[in-house]
Amino acid sequence: MNLRFYENPETGLSHIHDHGVQEYEVEDVLADCIEDWPSRRGAREAIGQTQGGRYIKVVYRLDGETGDITVITAYDLRGSALAAFRRRQRRKRGR
Repeated sequence: MNLRFYENPETGLSHIHDHGVQEYEVEDVLADCIEDWPSRRGAREAIGQTQGGRYIKVVYRLDGETGDITVITAYDLRGSALAAFRRRQRRKRGR
């Protein structure tokens, strides 16, 4: 899987750095995501846990021809979004 990261034009760094996320954490999530679904405008969203234990949501675009992934943004799952994720996981385990 070839990853590219959207860059913040003001800083020249990957946009994910604006949210305190590192490239290796995105790789962790995409390699073994817990949830993955289609999003808006051809993008996808994935939620997973990093090796360090953080739950992160990654918004990305998949190139169907090459299989390359362009990461648009990634950020910590917190508050009500994290609570909803945990509820969904409990329901799945309860089946």
